[in-house]
Amino acid sequence: MRVDGLLFDKDGTLFDFGLTWNSFAKGMIAKFAEGDAHLASRIAGELDFDLATGSFLPQSAIIAGTNRDAAEAVGRALPDRDIAELENTLMYAASEAPLSEAVPLAGFLDDLSGRGLRLGVMTNDTEYAARAHLKSVGVEERFDLILGFDSGFGAKPDPGPLLAFSERFTLSPDRVAMVGDSTHDLIAGQRAGMQTIAVLTGMATEAELAPYADVVFPNIGHIPGWLAA
Repeated sequence: MRVDGLLFDKDGTLFDFGLTWNSFAKGMIAKFAEGDAHLASRIAGELDFDLATGSFLPQSAIIAGTNRDAAEAVGRALPDRDIAELENTLMYAASEAPLSEAVPLAGFLDDLSGRGLRLGVMTNDTEYAARAHLKSVGVEERFDLILGFDSGFGAKPDPGPLLAFSERFTLSPDRVAMVGDSTHDLIAGQRAGMQTIAVLTGMATEAELAPYADVVFPNIGHIPGWLAA
């Protein structure tokens, strides 16, 4: 096969970004604003979130950012709130968000592991939230390694966490594919010397992702065919 391991981003890759996070963000903005429409607009502006359409704008740093990035953005609109407290509030709330799987994950992952592949997740979300999300859809145990930005190896686009995956299982980086929906994912993969697979279940377009990807798919369900080609 083309690879010995697959390392997946989470939001926008394993889970459809818009279907999962747009409604969650709109609800959190309303919660933080407590009925103050002007304040809601300020928070949305810091997040690059369009309240009229109920969706993140394509340029939002939150799409590929960390939970800390989101807390700091909210904190700019709520200067009296402690950033660490906001970070915890967002982490615990996000861990309970309803998720939309990009494809039925259990069968998809069983197929990949049945081919002898090592499987991992590297997300710029917290490890706590990542595990909660994967557990909620019954697939946490199907991954050999789950890393968040706070797991001790850094955040994408730094290649450190990706290389931690390959080193953990003694895999040559060029025999691992990084799968993601953002340029952060793909640039991290390139910097780590990995193959790169882009998917269009996030907010980025094919034109934005293609320069950094070896291949672009509508979703992760196309990977098994690519492996065998």
